[in-house]
Amino acid sequence: MGAKRDHRGGRERRPHVVILGAGFGGLNAAMSLRRAPVDITVVDRRNYHLFQPLLYQVATAGLSPAQIAMPIRRILSRQSNATVLMDKVEGVDTRARCVVTASRRITYDYLIIATGARHTYFGNDDWAEHAPGLKSVADATTIRARILSAFERAEVTDDPVLRERLLTFVVIGGGPTGVELAGAIAELARKTVVRDFRHIDSSTARVLLVEAGTRILPTMPPCLSKKAQRQLESLGVEVALGNAVAGCDVGGVRLADATEISSSCILWAAGVMASRAAMWIDAPADRVGRVVVDERLNPPGRGEIFVVGDTASVSDGAGQPVPGVAPAAKQMGRYAASAILDDLAGRQTAPFRYRDYGNLATIGRKAAVADFGKARLSGYPAWLVWNFAHLWFLVGFRNRLVVFLDWAVAYLRNDRAARLITGQHEC
Repeated sequence: MGAKRDHRGGRERRPHVVILGAGFGGLNAAMSLRRAPVDITVVDRRNYHLFQPLLYQVATAGLSPAQIAMPIRRILSRQSNATVLMDKVEGVDTRARCVVTASRRITYDYLIIATGARHTYFGNDDWAEHAPGLKSVADATTIRARILSAFERAEVTDDPVLRERLLTFVVIGGGPTGVELAGAIAELARKTVVRDFRHIDSSTARVLLVEAGTRILPTMPPCLSKKAQRQLESLGVEVALGNAVAGCDVGGVRLADATEISSSCILWAAGVMASRAAMWIDAPADRVGRVVVDERLNPPGRGEIFVVGDTASVSDGAGQPVPGVAPAAKQMGRYAASAILDDLAGRQTAPFRYRDYGNLATIGRKAAVADFGKARLSGYPAWLVWNFAHLWFLVGFRNRLVVFLDWAVAYLRNDRAARLITGQHEC
């Protein structure tokens, strides 16, 4: 496409790349274009990049938000061709090649949409009040407050029925987030805070993981799903399979088989819905709202638009859907950047091919599962791999060092340093 004439000043201007979202996909796209002859504008409604795979540790008091987040401006501060705008996207005018935000209109030559996904309640949005999901720092601190407040209220009540309800935690959804939350809550109750209270025995807390399917971690091989379930159960987590949730309210959860579980702390990890990007660009979407893109990550008829990460529905080289995980988003972001460079140079871009480097999920202290294709690990070896992998991919040396030290202390002392109830919350 090359440089364009700026009619207002009569000078050549460089192509403008607008990136919506500074998650894994958007940030990797921006950084891959750091030496490109383009101007970049990154738009995000928050001012920080969040390392979502460790968000559950904020929710369960293992880490503080600042340890897994970093300001976007700081990350891109030395990239002279990048500008960061904290703004909310309201739409895209594809004819005028313009992004419409809450405060301005931003023209683009290339557009990379990396706006991620949010949790969905499958049409039961009223459940959100009683069963918060985990997608943001605000979600994590809300969940942390609910969990810790449940123990605090149980400590001061003399009503045994209320105490039992307060010490019953229900996690809905058996994917990685649900498994990690359930395991962390069980460890918190049985190891971390067990000596902190005088009138309750926190180790008697009941933690249930409810999954509508026939096994947890359905994207992993069945043998690893079984091992993960055994590791959860060894921590004291009750795993309920093949039973969907029929209702959530202030009193607890009702399952499809009419079982009622009295609980004051219900957490949602059962499903996600993509952002409204498909509506913005009038593109076809799959059943969870992801934009259906071709092998070059373009929506139909839009070669100047790239959709990456959780916002995109795309197949790998074998015809299988690319999973909504951080490594896939990073690869898509880098691919979109290289495709723009190829277009500027007049080169043909090879189709996107996802490289699966493995699948990891942690259950608790010294417990995890890892799938690397032919190599499959569980228990302590998988836990070590999980720890080093997540430390490696954290943004910023300081974050890695602080998280490593916190994990080391937590491992040696069975402690969680971020046990703070912030804001106003009632269980």
